[in-house]
Amino acid sequence: MNKQAQKIAIIGGTGLSTLDNVKILSSEEVKTLYGMPSAPISHAEISHVDSKNINQIVFLARHGVEHTIAPHKVNYRANIAALKQLNVTHIIAINAVGGIADNMLPGSLVIPDQIVDYTAQRINTFFDDGIGEVTHIDFSYPYNENLRQQIYHCAEQENIDIINGATYAVTEGPRLETASEIQRLKKDGCDIVGMTAMPEAALAREMEMDYASICVNANWAAGLSNDLISMDLIEANIVQGMQQVKQLLARLLTQSL
Repeated sequence: MNKQAQKIAIIGGTGLSTLDNVKILSSEEVKTLYGMPSAPISHAEISHVDSKNINQIVFLARHGVEHTIAPHKVNYRANIAALKQLNVTHIIAINAVGGIADNMLPGSLVIPDQIVDYTAQRINTFFDDGIGEVTHIDFSYPYNENLRQQIYHCAEQENIDIINGATYAVTEGPRLETASEIQRLKKDGCDIVGMTAMPEAALAREMEMDYASICVNANWAAGLSNDLISMDLIEANIVQGMQQVKQLLARLLTQSL
């Protein structure tokens, strides 16, 4: 896909409702066949201090402008359908997660490459009603590899430590997991746990949009530290990690993907 055909969207999660080096051009509500997305979609221009490139992007707050939509209540189909209607070709999702693997320290960044879906009650496909034939997508590798490596390369340019590769366990929420559930996820080979990667990643694949994620480890998952999970500590780690995410996005979004 050539540069002229690209249109990049950021789906902001917990802790990311604004971007740095961004000029907001307009905001619009986009109606879809699946309802309204989580928030009005912002059209913006982004620049980087070391680059003369200025690219246009769109931004969508996954949990709403005031962060009032719980993970299990997000209308993922409307969000992805709205971005498709705006001719988005690439999606970079920002997710807050809990660390399971030993190297997933609170505050660290990670680019996941695999997903294990433990959700059960979410509408997870566009291919359910009114289809001419049964449709299956290849979801062997849920994240676009080229986009993943572009993110990693930009992190290197910005001297940002980031873990390249992890398996993301997606739970239903909105409650956090029990210590025993985390031990199960660990035995299943999961490195991080969160609530928003699915069905978002699969819906993007169905709409033929390249999709990748930057995750911020907000805390150790349940039972993996001596302390109970503190929302204050989670928020502090998210603030720290999101500063690096914004720096990384400023570099990434002024390049050709």
